[in-house]
Amino acid sequence: MEETNRQKKIGGLLQKDLADVLQNSLRDSGRTGILVSVSKVRVTTDLSIAKAYVSIFPSKHQAEVIEEINENKSQIKHEIAQRTRHQLRKMPDLSFYIDDSLEYIDGIEKSIKGKEDPVANPDLLDKRKKS
Repeated sequence: MEETNRQKKIGGLLQKDLADVLQNSLRDSGRTGILVSVSKVRVTTDLSIAKAYVSIFPSKHQAEVIEEINENKSQIKHEIAQRTRHQLRKMPDLSFYIDDSLEYIDGIEKSIKGKEDPVANPDLLDKRKKS
């Protein structure tokens, strides 16, 4: 099912504001050298739930950063609600997921450049996680 224009607009608005809020919260907590970007925000048709896919670089910090984001979810939601109060009537509930697509692409490129051929033997690549 394709997203409606309203869902796409709200997703884009949340994506922009979430990226800004997450970078500021990392900077305020004293963590430097970590880059957080929001690659996609999908909003349900009833606009009640927003799934945010977050890329974290370097990837060794993924678990601790996503845990910190989930601990501060209510504070993040409040700050986003303040920023979007003139555009949205009701702030959707936020769920955060790690976006591993860059690592998946990197694994494919390494396999293609190496001796092992993932096209001939698809078991060499990790299975994608569905969320």
